[in-house]
Amino acid sequence: MEIAGEKIYPIGLGTWHMGDDPAKKTAELKALTAGLAQTTPDAKVAVDTAEMYGEGNAEKLVGAALRTIKRDSIYLISKVYPWHASKKQLPQSLDASLKRLNTDYLDLYLLHWPGDTPLEETVVAMESAKQAGKIRNWGVSNFDVTELKALAKIPAGKNCVANEVLYNLGSRGIEFDLLPYMKENKLPLIAYSPVAQGDSLGNQFLADEVLQSLAQKHQCTIFQLLLAWAIRHDNTLAIPQSSNQQHVLANFAAAKISLTEVEWELIATHYPAPTKKQPLAVL
Repeated sequence: MEIAGEKIYPIGLGTWHMGDDPAKKTAELKALTAGLAQTTPDAKVAVDTAEMYGEGNAEKLVGAALRTIKRDSIYLISKVYPWHASKKQLPQSLDASLKRLNTDYLDLYLLHWPGDTPLEETVVAMESAKQAGKIRNWGVSNFDVTELKALAKIPAGKNCVANEVLYNLGSRGIEFDLLPYMKENKLPLIAYSPVAQGDSLGNQFLADEVLQSLAQKHQCTIFQLLLAWAIRHDNTLAIPQSSNQQHVLANFAAAKISLTEVEWELIATHYPAPTKKQPLAVL
């Protein structure tokens, strides 16, 4: 998939809930390092973090992992709190994130969710950060169609290059209107919680006989199947989070799973697409 002309591997590294427990640091670093090592000249591995995650702890962990690889070989994403998205505060938050991440620029900086700071002001702050060379591009997260349309009315709003939202087989609401709008406007999707937080959101995917049968046929896990489903369209970056090195490598392997149209339809019949507008799902 591509974001602003940058070719990125369709499965990346999420970091929510990472970096908080010192006892897990070694395993988490191994997991991140294993994932970053999958980057190639043809497709960079993306790592997604935020100042919110552990109030900077996840960024510090990512910063440690980045020491193991050439910085410009990976695609680094972080996010700013809505209440830090003003012309005055955004530069300070960005500098703090860069320091924790042990880098001098982000490939993508996202407004974490819509807030009280006027969008016009946030866009100005993002554009200033881009002109200063501290971010390559900027985007948004947890924006529904209404917010994206409001953003598009701002002169520099067209420079938004991605929208990160919750998307998985058990949460398909965005397919009714948000995804079509994003596709029409060539806005890539970054899908968070693509395996429904390890099937902990009540979907019971692991017990589903249809998914079990398909996973067995393709010699993969149900989690890998869920990831393959999430990225079945070319304009999606899925960012599962795992602190287990082997799970991370299995996540990346999911990009090579290829289902037939009949199999995709079987899944869609079992987990139907929305037929009406739904509130934007968030976690």
